[in-house]
Amino acid sequence: MALLTVLLATAPTWSASAPVAPLVSSASGRCLDVKGNVDTPGTALEIWDCNDQVNQEFEFTSGGELRAMNGTRCVDAYDNRTAPGAPVVIRSCDGRPTQVWRQNSDGSVTGVASGFCLDVNGAGTANGTAVILWTCNGQSSQKWTTSTTPPTSGGSGPCDIYSTGGTPCVAAHSTVRALSGSYNGNLYQVRRSSDNATRNIGVLASGGFANAAAQDSFCAGTSCVITVVYDQSGHGNDLWYQGSAQVPGSSQSSPAKATSESLTAGGTKAYSLYINPGNSYWRDGHLTGVPTGSAPEGAYMVTSGTHVNSGCCFDYGNSETTRKADAAGAMDAINFGTECWFGGCSGSGPWVQADLEWGLYSGGSQSWNTNQRAFPGKFVTAMLKNNGTSRFALKGGNAQSGSLTTLWDGGLPGGYSPMKKQGAIVLGSGGDCCKPGGGANLSAGTFYEGAIVAGYPSDATDNAVQANVTAAGYR
Repeated sequence: MALLTVLLATAPTWSASAPVAPLVSSASGRCLDVKGNVDTPGTALEIWDCNDQVNQEFEFTSGGELRAMNGTRCVDAYDNRTAPGAPVVIRSCDGRPTQVWRQNSDGSVTGVASGFCLDVNGAGTANGTAVILWTCNGQSSQKWTTSTTPPTSGGSGPCDIYSTGGTPCVAAHSTVRALSGSYNGNLYQVRRSSDNATRNIGVLASGGFANAAAQDSFCAGTSCVITVVYDQSGHGNDLWYQGSAQVPGSSQSSPAKATSESLTAGGTKAYSLYINPGNSYWRDGHLTGVPTGSAPEGAYMVTSGTHVNSGCCFDYGNSETTRKADAAGAMDAINFGTECWFGGCSGSGPWVQADLEWGLYSGGSQSWNTNQRAFPGKFVTAMLKNNGTSRFALKGGNAQSGSLTTLWDGGLPGGYSPMKKQGAIVLGSGGDCCKPGGGANLSAGTFYEGAIVAGYPSDATDNAVQANVTAAGYR
């Protein structure tokens, strides 16, 4: 009894019970679930698609219990292990130490007896993955929220997450969805061939997904191209196709076809920006918030591993205002493709790399990077962040589920410190494109969404953005 008295003394002291609500895994968007929807003592907990059933309703009580099944059972790490890995089950509520929990401000839930956190086993995201106790590590598989509303539909989006993390978006682009909960503007513009008329394509609701039906109606019976992808950050960094009146270029540049690929996101139809050689987009953004010189910067994009090539260079990020290959460090862009110039790439690609100008880097040098791996899946999250003087990181992941893999987190290549960023934005080509004589417009790739931020995002912010992407429901 002395041990129980001490444990209860360290438990939270709520003045009343918290509301009955689902607990949603930040890693997967799936709900904490009593397996099989039964109240049998000893039944394990898992994650499952949120469905509003009673076995997904939980309540933190004033005594530190986490009650389930209409309050008739308590969540219990019943075998009281002192090592991580204990299964978590429901049992009759009897006040034992293993039934005392603490809900933390970061979204984690700690067993007071063990000090371990509720964790989705193996950081899994699939239906039926067991929930266990594990050493608290701050990963998204240990974070739980009480909202089942998809964060991309009227809630928070990647730019809201970046802003909360102190690294605000200075450019945000997508043909699929709004990247902040308040955005209610246009995503992109299409131009049809029958009469050269244009139509802006917006979102179905604030913070929601693209109005693809508007494109279908406008383009019916003819063909359409995407002329511009609008900036959602408020900085005016719209991306016009190179070769347009806004971005004059060589005669080899043209806009991407608007209907090459349709997909589903958020349960509704959308279109991608499907880039082939000769298509690319650009903005001279150096006067509108995009980091320059050695200022820190981060970026992410959702792309595809099924539409790639080895042509230079499918990039998204910071580029030269001159559209020339000016110097090492003049670019700071995510690259995704099957070219591997300096080695350090495993498999046959495609790989997430950094285009820093005068080189695509899979790591910090022209040598083998054992953490690099290929991402050939349909939907891929690619991330790059660079503090501008000493460190950069590359991350990749499945944009449909799961966490990010850190591919590199270390020093900049020799000759790239400090960075010499110029602050333009490129999408779908290298930096030396597309003036006469430019040769970096040979790539193929797919762009669904992406953003550029001022500052060096934290790993927690990266993880939260990935969770938001996977919750968007790319299919």
